[in-house]
Amino acid sequence: MTSYSMPILAATARAQANTVYTVSSGDLRPTANVICWPAQQKLESDLTAAVTSLGWQVQRGHEIDEVKGHGFIDSQRAGIEIFKKLPVDAALIVVEAVWQYSHHVLAGLRSHRGPILIVANWEGKFPGLVGLLNLTGSLTKAGKKYSALWSKDFTDDWAIEGLKTWLETGELTHDQGHVRDLPALPAGPEVDLGKALATQLSTEKAIIGVFDEGCMGMYNAIFDDELINPLGIYKERLSQSALVAEMTKISDEEAHAVRTWLDDAGMTFHTGTDEATELTDTQLRSQFKMYIAALRIADDFGLDAVGIQYQQGLKDTVPASDLAEGLLNNVERPPVSSRDGSRELYAGAPLPHFNEVDEGVAVDSLVTTRLWTALGHDPATTLHDIRWGEQYGDNFVWVFEISGSVPASHNGGYDKSYSKRQPPMYFPLGGGTLSGVSKPGEIVWSRVFIMDGALHVDLGRGSVVELPAEETERRLQATTPQWPIMHAVLHGVGRDQLMARHRANHVNVVYTPDAETADKGLLAKAAMFTELGIHVHLCGDVNV
Repeated sequence: MTSYSMPILAATARAQANTVYTVSSGDLRPTANVICWPAQQKLESDLTAAVTSLGWQVQRGHEIDEVKGHGFIDSQRAGIEIFKKLPVDAALIVVEAVWQYSHHVLAGLRSHRGPILIVANWEGKFPGLVGLLNLTGSLTKAGKKYSALWSKDFTDDWAIEGLKTWLETGELTHDQGHVRDLPALPAGPEVDLGKALATQLSTEKAIIGVFDEGCMGMYNAIFDDELINPLGIYKERLSQSALVAEMTKISDEEAHAVRTWLDDAGMTFHTGTDEATELTDTQLRSQFKMYIAALRIADDFGLDAVGIQYQQGLKDTVPASDLAEGLLNNVERPPVSSRDGSRELYAGAPLPHFNEVDEGVAVDSLVTTRLWTALGHDPATTLHDIRWGEQYGDNFVWVFEISGSVPASHNGGYDKSYSKRQPPMYFPLGGGTLSGVSKPGEIVWSRVFIMDGALHVDLGRGSVVELPAEETERRLQATTPQWPIMHAVLHGVGRDQLMARHRANHVNVVYTPDAETADKGLLAKAAMFTELGIHVHLCGDVNV
């Protein structure tokens, strides 16, 4: 009789009474983890004090690695091993003061049976709020139940009461009264246009070019083919190594022509000579070659939009992609010819770039670009991180900020745009941004996301406001001063309502000429999304 050896299962740890266990998901980039670690320590200390004041104790679920210089979970394997040792039914808090890679903890959270709370500190220097929104969006896509909470230091009554509720019940809900399902749409030209363009997209089809999926652990940004193919959207899966290879074929003369065009347009480049800390002409030359290469590859494959992952791999090979991305998103940009010189590529139109390969942004950008072009508006659109915000006067003014993919028209033109070196912490080989302060005006904001196995979209209205120069500078210094910034006031949506509802770290924005055209544009978007079969939700004060 044959005998078989059986695997030995590790004994499951038992949760201690009145104890919460904590974990912290971090970056995959070691430098970022080390630099951000003090901010994480402060948040964990503040949270521990709050939990202790409510009669509970805190047990950190993993050790601080003195050799690495931080206590973050910094890989998927590390996360899996750590969760093996945690009580599977314990009350668990994921504590996030920084940007984090959601896949580091996704495997453990999927199988965890106890209540889960995601917390972040309300401050802008390190993007903990962005990390929280990415993780909650990822858990929403995964169909995993969770709660979320945010506070400057977890001493305010609102946060303490929320924490108390979760500790006692295992659940915490927030006001989402600003969200309503789309009502029956009225007959009219905007609705007809949206439906017509939806039919055109679903029958003629579009291709999005994906230069490697899953940027920075953003599980929520990967949209399965089965969900987007029925819309008429298909993926061309491309390798970032092909982008680098194409860059080697671009001459210095072609790259110089891009620089000359931007100089003539009035764009400012803050350059120096130290490759480690300053933006250099060599870095810019590489970025201009990437811009040309992206357009030529897009032309090769007939792409309607493109997404470059950057970060892992590409960040160690070439300077940042952000300047190229911002140029692609703008209608007016340096001309690029086909390889044989016979055609200008994508002349008079943007090639929408979905930053960080966020495929929800890809769907939104395709819809927005086609609609805004048909409506006669500037179709330049971009995503932003929902980074942070504070009250200013009578309004809560959000800091929407992204690493540099903003089109120049959002800043008021190239003469109001500038480029600074990306932070070495995230971008070791440097490269410039396409930065500026977003111009005042009316916007439509949106987010396409996955929930309950289906595509949904939140739609809302907002205004970009102008703040005094000193306040803008204060907000830049409180976040990432090299990056483009938008001062956004959302109509009828409170701070905590947006945080409770939003299912992603990114939000899409597009300008309209005035409030009336914004309402009409939003109506057209709602009609197009609905016709495509996407569940539409209106957020805040929306005239539909």
